[in-house]
Amino acid sequence: MLKPSKADNALPSTEQLLIADGDARLELDPVSGLNKYGCGPFPDPELLAFGSSTASVISPEGFAVADRLRQKLGEAIVSQSQAAVYAREMQRMRLEWLSLCELDDIAGLELVFSPSGTDIHAVVARYTGSGASAPALIIMVDANETGSGVASALAGEIGIDGNAVEVAQIAVRLEDGTPRPAAAIDADVEGWVSKAVALDRRVLLILVDQSKTGLIAPSPGCVIALHRRFPTHVEVLVDACQFRIAMPTLRAYLEQGFMVALTGSKFLGAPSFSAALLLPSIIAKRFQKRVFPGSSLSCSAKVNWPLDWTGAGQPDHAVNFGWLLRCEVALAELRRFRAVPLTATLDFMDAFAQAIEQRLLSDPHFEPLAVPLLDRRPLLEAKSWDHFQTIFPFLLYAPGPTGRIPLNREQTLHVYRQLPTPGLMSPLRCQLGQPVLCGTRHGIAVSALRLCLSSRLIIEAATHHDKGNAVIKNGLAALDKTALLIQQSKP
Repeated sequence: MLKPSKADNALPSTEQLLIADGDARLELDPVSGLNKYGCGPFPDPELLAFGSSTASVISPEGFAVADRLRQKLGEAIVSQSQAAVYAREMQRMRLEWLSLCELDDIAGLELVFSPSGTDIHAVVARYTGSGASAPALIIMVDANETGSGVASALAGEIGIDGNAVEVAQIAVRLEDGTPRPAAAIDADVEGWVSKAVALDRRVLLILVDQSKTGLIAPSPGCVIALHRRFPTHVEVLVDACQFRIAMPTLRAYLEQGFMVALTGSKFLGAPSFSAALLLPSIIAKRFQKRVFPGSSLSCSAKVNWPLDWTGAGQPDHAVNFGWLLRCEVALAELRRFRAVPLTATLDFMDAFAQAIEQRLLSDPHFEPLAVPLLDRRPLLEAKSWDHFQTIFPFLLYAPGPTGRIPLNREQTLHVYRQLPTPGLMSPLRCQLGQPVLCGTRHGIAVSALRLCLSSRLIIEAATHHDKGNAVIKNGLAALDKTALLIQQSKP
């Protein structure tokens, strides 16, 4: 991390800061100039960007916002320490996040900043198990739907008392990739919770809203019931790292006493590594009484935590100006999205979903992966944009002598990697969500690609006079190129 220096207060360039102070996932390939998500630190207006379930290339507007903040920081650190400037900006962003999310009226709500969603899961896991006599149990959906990094981070966590946490993963799709019945998922979760409570173990129950392929699991009704039934044993973390939830939904989760993890790098389209954890008052008070997890966590710097959080963080002076720039972009993108009239958002999302679903169903090169309706009852009734599907997963098929044949995982990955590169058959450059493992079809291990709506695409549709037809046309064009690449492959 950057350290204060009397001799040299100059900051790196904006593009350097945008990829600074993360981990290997932000490192740029020396040949392509892209990170492991296929994104660079500069805007790329010619790219048809429909991969926001993985990551997005920064927008021109976002880059301009980051550049202005860099200039502001550079001017400030001429006369003030980097640590003081950093702490002031963190507090400003804390207040702006709460205001933009319409949460600044909730008494006792706390916000903790973190580099990534993975780090959030790790710190919550440690807090849950802190001071317990038995190892905590963490219940989460299949890592294929949330990220192997999250599962690995949780499985490796050691509580304050030396107890390693146990991680139980619940399958949400069947072997052929179709969704498991919600009742079956809920029954598995209830079984794990009941056994753990009978042994007087603490439980961290993770509700994902939404997963890599757009699922909500376990059901909010199941989680609410378990939390009320075992209030002293069960903590709930809502993994909303995709940020595909409206403000009323976010508030409803917090009012249930659930923690919520958010990131700015998926639906909002900010660069990767800009995350926040929301803690309802009852959870914040409970956690403050427990031993802090320790300095080994990357979000353990004291400045990341609320100002009055006693005992949290380390009293170091490390600053992360790269994180500030990335978070500033996320705030700007959220502000722009919130300015779009809800009726315009709903009309466009409906038209987009109809066009993409029809194409995936009618083209023999594709098979849409089923995504159940986004039902959050009894948490709240569907009244906003977040009950529309925004992640469209699909399998790839190539024609064969006896019918179409599914592409295997290696072939699907090959198609995915070719999409951003112009070719003789198609000069278009496209980006879809990275392949997600989805079981087998006809004995062939398969993965699903994902075509995704982002806040940026919704803003683009709302600011043009064509009712979003250009965005829909680009989405269909991305599928056109995918089909052409499949035709070139050899199943």
